[in-house]
Amino acid sequence: MENSATPSPEIKSLEINNTGRFKKIINSFGPGVMMATAAVGGSHLVASTKAGAIYGWQLAIIILLVNLFKYPFFRAGVQYTMGTGKSLIQGYSELGRGYLWTFFVLMVIASIVSTAALLMFCASLLSYFSPFELSMTANAAIILLVCLTILFAGKYKLLDTLSKVIMLTLVVATLSALAMAIANGPVAPADYQPPSVWDMASIGFIVIMMGWMPGPIEVSSLTSMWLKNQRKEKDVTIKEALFDFNVGYIGTALLAIVFLALGALVLNGNGETLSNSGAKFTHQLVSMYAHTIGEWSRYLIAVVAFFCIFGSTITVIDGYCRSLSEANLLLQNKELDQPKNHIGWMVGVSTVAMVILLFFTAQLMTMLNFAMALAFITTPIFALLNYRLIVKSKLTGKLALTPKMKVLSWMGLVYLFGFLAVFIWWKWIM
Repeated sequence: MENSATPSPEIKSLEINNTGRFKKIINSFGPGVMMATAAVGGSHLVASTKAGAIYGWQLAIIILLVNLFKYPFFRAGVQYTMGTGKSLIQGYSELGRGYLWTFFVLMVIASIVSTAALLMFCASLLSYFSPFELSMTANAAIILLVCLTILFAGKYKLLDTLSKVIMLTLVVATLSALAMAIANGPVAPADYQPPSVWDMASIGFIVIMMGWMPGPIEVSSLTSMWLKNQRKEKDVTIKEALFDFNVGYIGTALLAIVFLALGALVLNGNGETLSNSGAKFTHQLVSMYAHTIGEWSRYLIAVVAFFCIFGSTITVIDGYCRSLSEANLLLQNKELDQPKNHIGWMVGVSTVAMVILLFFTAQLMTMLNFAMALAFITTPIFALLNYRLIVKSKLTGKLALTPKMKVLSWMGLVYLFGFLAVFIWWKWIM
């Protein structure tokens, strides 16, 4: 008599097929998830949380709109690379050296300031786990050494795997924290009224938030470079590349709302003023969550914050320097794909970032705000460049610019240039 507990051949085959299909889906993830990992640092933990802490739920619609209207310009990195085999940076070069020089200069500034700021945030959170009492600079040096060791040893493949682990940990921990915050209810009194987001004084904060939500548009060049590198190691179909991008991009948009919700539920109306100091802000953030949700949750929140910033740090170092290397080689009319050049840029950017941490720590938040504002100002320009590249390339099939995507692109350009005009009026004319 056949043992009824033994699965039939048909069931075994189905299980093998399902397992194989799941592995194939996981393996298809790459640049999109890495883009998400790079994006969730400053824009989510800092900007989204502050948005919820200060304004409650008022900025939720702005966050969703900016993610929607930036979508076609981020997607351009995948479309252009899959359709032409070239990176966006090569596309900028073909549009004209002036565009390439503009990209290069802005990326040098963004890479140094972003790396320094993210190292500072990460170092301040490391103190929660470190058994030794070290200075912030020493902690930053340890984190930087770990990042560079991983990047030098494993290069793209190890970074790809690490990004998936970080994002999975981040999503699970963040959703757990949100579930507990919802269970406890908002801390704000029933009659509490947050400041109006439509006040002119709020424009500065909105601009900073929009600049890095989900990231500056030049981050699309990082996705393009990672995709170009991924295609050297394995075959990537158009369907897989677009699926990976959509999962990463939509995931970052949803995580932004999750972090805003945490800020609105836990920090909004609690009477505390969030510090402008990076190190103080991270400790203050963890302490506020722990006080509201429960002291036992302190390490859970710290883990969420640490993985959020560490993931951004390592992907920013790799991605920005990979883009800088390609732009530098194009400007010199040299052969592309020189690993030593990429390593040289990682060492150079990391060294300058550490010098900033040593001597200009007090000005770091000012520099980060400057970088975010600069990202907002340049966003419409890079959006227009990416749109021009896609139109000029005349892509076909699934990569073609559909009528709906064309309308969304034009709406996005009007939205981004419109907000830029408002910012210029508020900053220098009003």
